[in-house]
Amino acid sequence: MAKMEVKTSLLDDMIGVGDMVLLEPLNEDSFINNLKKRFDHSEVYTYIGSVVISINPYRPLPIYTPEKVEEYRNRNFYELSPHIFALSDEAYRSLRDQDKDQCILITGESGAGKTEASKLVMSYVAAVCGKGAEVNQVKEQLLQSNPVLEAFGNAKTVRNDNSSRFGKYMDIEFDFKGDPLGGVISNYLLEKSRVVKQPRGERNFHIFYQILSGASEDFLCKLKLERDFSRYNYLGLDSARVNGVDDAANFRTVRNAMQIVGFMDHETQSVFEVVAAVLKLGNIEFKPESRVNGLDESKIKDKNELKEICELTGIDQSVLERAFSFRTVEAKQEKVSTTLNVAQAYYARDALAKNLYSRLFSWLVTRINESIKAQTKVRKKVMGVLDIYGFEIFENADNSFEQFIINYCNEKLQQIFIELTLKEEQEEYIREGIEWTHIEYFNNAIICDLIENNQTGILAMLDEECLRPGTVTDDTFLEKLNQVCATHQHFESRMSKCSRFLNDTTLPHSCFRIQHYAGKVMYQVEGFVDKNNDLLYRDLSQAMWKASHSLIKALFPEGNPAKINLKRPPTAGSQFKASVATLMKNLQTKNPNYIRCIKPNDKKAAHIFNDALVCHQIRYLGLLENVRVRRAGYAFRQAYEPCLERYKMLCKQTWPHWRGPARTGVEVLFNELEIPEEEFSFGRSKIFIRNPRTLFKLEDLRKQRLEDLATLIEKIYRGWKCRTRFLLMKKSQIVIAAWFRRYAQQKKYQKIKSSAIIVQSYIRGWKARKLLRELKHQKRCNEAATIIAAYWHGTQVRREYRKFFRANAGRKIYEFTLQRLMQKYFLEMKKKMPSLSPIDKNWPARPYLFLDSTHKELKRIFHLWRCKKYRDQFTDQQKLIYEEKLEASELFKDKKALYPASVGQPFQGAYLEISKNPKYKKLKDAVDEKIIIAEVVNKINRANGKATSRIFLLTKNNVLLADQKSGNIKSEVPLGDVTKVSMSSQNDGFFAVHLKEGSGAASKGDFLLSSDHLIEMATKLYRTTLSQTKQKLNIEISDEFLVQFRQDKVCVKFIQGSQKNGNVPTCKRKNNRLLEVAVP
Repeated sequence: MAKMEVKTSLLDDMIGVGDMVLLEPLNEDSFINNLKKRFDHSEVYTYIGSVVISINPYRPLPIYTPEKVEEYRNRNFYELSPHIFALSDEAYRSLRDQDKDQCILITGESGAGKTEASKLVMSYVAAVCGKGAEVNQVKEQLLQSNPVLEAFGNAKTVRNDNSSRFGKYMDIEFDFKGDPLGGVISNYLLEKSRVVKQPRGERNFHIFYQILSGASEDFLCKLKLERDFSRYNYLGLDSARVNGVDDAANFRTVRNAMQIVGFMDHETQSVFEVVAAVLKLGNIEFKPESRVNGLDESKIKDKNELKEICELTGIDQSVLERAFSFRTVEAKQEKVSTTLNVAQAYYARDALAKNLYSRLFSWLVTRINESIKAQTKVRKKVMGVLDIYGFEIFENADNSFEQFIINYCNEKLQQIFIELTLKEEQEEYIREGIEWTHIEYFNNAIICDLIENNQTGILAMLDEECLRPGTVTDDTFLEKLNQVCATHQHFESRMSKCSRFLNDTTLPHSCFRIQHYAGKVMYQVEGFVDKNNDLLYRDLSQAMWKASHSLIKALFPEGNPAKINLKRPPTAGSQFKASVATLMKNLQTKNPNYIRCIKPNDKKAAHIFNDALVCHQIRYLGLLENVRVRRAGYAFRQAYEPCLERYKMLCKQTWPHWRGPARTGVEVLFNELEIPEEEFSFGRSKIFIRNPRTLFKLEDLRKQRLEDLATLIEKIYRGWKCRTRFLLMKKSQIVIAAWFRRYAQQKKYQKIKSSAIIVQSYIRGWKARKLLRELKHQKRCNEAATIIAAYWHGTQVRREYRKFFRANAGRKIYEFTLQRLMQKYFLEMKKKMPSLSPIDKNWPARPYLFLDSTHKELKRIFHLWRCKKYRDQFTDQQKLIYEEKLEASELFKDKKALYPASVGQPFQGAYLEISKNPKYKKLKDAVDEKIIIAEVVNKINRANGKATSRIFLLTKNNVLLADQKSGNIKSEVPLGDVTKVSMSSQNDGFFAVHLKEGSGAASKGDFLLSSDHLIEMATKLYRTTLSQTKQKLNIEISDEFLVQFRQDKVCVKFIQGSQKNGNVPTCKRKNNRLLEVAVP
């Protein structure tokens, strides 16, 4: 390579050994210790060549982020640390770029993380493939099929909270660009026995708990369900709730996923109705009832549950009830109906529940396939993902028919794994031109033949027993096995003819043992025949077919009377055998990729690594065997370019750049290092290293060389850094020196300049002083000459005018003295001037008697001037107020005793906020003119002299009196009808408003009122009347005046009263002609 590229590698910063092929020494203990060391450092993935070992961490790890996806995208398999993304990327790129169909086989026991591994593979492929609306929809449908299948096919077990109880194989189809087109899902052996019975500490399938927890009350009512788990016999109560699992939220997720996948609303409703029917079937109980012929017959105890099931499924209640009580057997042209006892009825009920749920699950898979299948018929590339149950070995002979066929499937997968692995190794050696040597390994074909042989296989014997006439039991099946398989080296039974097992107390009489590739497994023969038969009475099938529920009817096509087939249906074992054969055939056409999942502990807890448990899984997964097969030829192989890039620093000829072909560079490198020729071989595109020790030697040399190179780089860097620092300091010194010299010269220049200025100033000062002396001398000479001339002229003038001086001297002296006195008077007046306040009455004293008239005139002029200055500061509003005050002064000063108290009070006018107070809204609406004054007054009653509160309003044209409480206008008088206002000269607020005789307002007579603001009201009334009528209103001030009350004239007389009522004036009626007001 022309340029060195920094790359990470599987061997960089390796914790333990990232690839078990390189493990040295290779044994079980070192294998486990290496896994444990990596597990303790959160390294959960390890390679065996191209096989990925995945250990379940039981906690979230930050290694599945979008950044990690981008990190592993389009990278070599061994370029980065082991990861499931590396295998996913390798498989996807091989499919996209090389047109090789791929399959990813994920195996391991329950709880090892197989389901999560399959999700990670699918999510990675979805992330790295193309984008677009249609592509994204296909990806979303493929991903959302998982929650649906998990809800209906997964359950909580003692080993795993989300254990897949079925095998799943998904073929994802891609176009030529690598974009997903669709997919096809195949399911294998759903554990339907879990529907009716669960082991202690385990749950039924998730969907039952999700419906009861997450469905709304209305939805449960439609399904005739209750939320209480304890109401249903098919639900185990000891583990109904699982920590960390939100069944309600998962139910919402499942419904959303079904919608995304493409389920219609009525289809979803039908599915949940079938689930509800299965759940309620478990609540049907039977009781024995004797017939006349002496046979026992079963009857349903409570028919309410049966009624609700029939309502859900649309089945006639009598038909289903009969199907639980009778069984019809058809042989040729004969039909025989027999009754079912209680045990047989319970068997029929459970068989119906298991078949109903199993067929529903198969229908779901088919329906999902319809939605996610590719819509185009172009040539497709296929990537298969197999998530299937791992090898199962239970203690205390709890292994039954299910474990037997599961382990048979794993035997077949192990067989194809070894075959494909060896085939891949062989093909690579041939492709690279490496001499092929035969690899010895254990071939488990003999075990597969023991199980699947068409004549002598265990499955064939089981089918033969199920089909033969006569009494068939599990014991007769075991006897047949003892006869046929007694001599087989991998079959063990205590009842067989082989004498070596007769005294084996660890092997019960009702069990047989098979030596699988993963170890010996003891199977309890009880239940083999029934589970293989998997019979559902024809009466129940026909009852289901008669249902009006379209989905249930479709699930039981054999119930159609027109299509009665007397042929016995295939057994469960034969069906599974055929499915496995199809799967193996499918896998052999694809390039395999393996993920081996391991469970670190049984507690489902993080940071716990159980050596014994892991050792057990390593054995039955055959991982050591896998490593030995891989290491049988060459332990390590690598392309020439990355090999040369990684180790070129070990040879002077290849470092730092090799100009020729990469293979030639590797040959030069290995010859320089003197590596024995038997330790490596050169292929066409790769270098093959036989022993891991050789690779570790190269790594050690590389590590030492990197340390030397790091030291060299550090030395060169330090030299460069010091040299750069020196040059920088030198450059800085030059700059600093230049700036300092500049500064020094500037200081020197400033000093010289200041000295020159001082010398210049001294010289100019000396010259100026010399000139000043000359000018002063010249001035004194001129002054002396002038004085002499003046004296001389004075003498001449005095001589000339001496004869006229005596005649005019008195007048001149008087005028001069008077002028000086006037000047002194005005200067003193200037200093003693009073303030500009108009009310300031201070004025300087008169200094001379002859200035008396002048002094008074000045005082008057100054007062007028400062009054004008004060008035000029007023606003228009203030001018109006002072004009009113001036008017009040002219009207009432020295006439009314109340006037002095009103001088200091501002005239406000609107004492009632009529526009703001909602109480006076009616009054405000009635008066549409501007209100000049609004005040509460007391109106004097002429009959008794008592006062009544009224609102007094003065507008531009009218005087109004209104009721204080209601706001209704009582009187309205135009200003033109007001002729006079009378009041006393005393300190009271009484006044009379005299109206024009004959006017409409004068019908009730004049108004006698009392107010606290008499001066303001009288002044504003006077000014408003003058403004509107151009006539002055007569203001009469007298202690005795007449008031017109209707047709009578009453005299109002004001007298000095006592202090009994305090300072409040009182009014009393003395007679018909006199009102007396007592003023304190």
